[in-house]
Amino acid sequence: MLEIVHQDDDLVVINKPPGLLVHRSPIARDVSEFAVQQLRNQLDIHVYPAHRLDRKTSGCLLFALNEPTHKLLQQQFAEKTTEKIYYAIVRGYTQANATIDYALKREDGKLQDAITHYETIAQTEVDVPFGKHATSRYSLVRVRPETGRMHQIRKHFAHILHPIIGDRPHGCNKQNRLFKERWQLEQMMLHAAALTITHPTTNEKLTFRSAFHTEFKRIAQTLNLDLPNF
Repeated sequence: MLEIVHQDDDLVVINKPPGLLVHRSPIARDVSEFAVQQLRNQLDIHVYPAHRLDRKTSGCLLFALNEPTHKLLQQQFAEKTTEKIYYAIVRGYTQANATIDYALKREDGKLQDAITHYETIAQTEVDVPFGKHATSRYSLVRVRPETGRMHQIRKHFAHILHPIIGDRPHGCNKQNRLFKERWQLEQMMLHAAALTITHPTTNEKLTFRSAFHTEFKRIAQTLNLDLPNF
């Protein structure tokens, strides 16, 4: 059963588990379970995904329950009147706060502007040698993407040399191997924690929040990183 964060007559928000595709994709032909299908079966009603999350990313995922609501929600995302907040665990010590303004290539090779804002919530140093370093350093960051390009957050943190732990292929293979061998981590440490929209029917501004999944909490605890409560 998918975790329902919010549901009314027009829309529903779930806390998508990591590893679940939103809908059928040609890049994952072997997959038979999708969030759209599972939610439709769970609610016994047709659902329309209003935006996307990467397969490896967990957290707030919004669906419309009718076509007019779907169109209005998609318009909000297109006009950038929504707000999305993510949390990620990344390699190294990040700046206190910063903006990553770095254009990304589409599949057809065209460049698209891409802007990501972040602030560092916590930092940790663990007694685990890595490479030529005697210890390993990590940061918990709160991320607000201004644009919504494919794999934007993942590519941006790789670009500033603070890749997200568990990210393949954009992350650090050596770090990912360390986490897999030492802590049996198979998932990516990126979570869509909050989503703010204007309700298409009531015009009320709503913020939905999704709890961290089990593996995110386990790794944060292992690294002595305090997660926010919401």
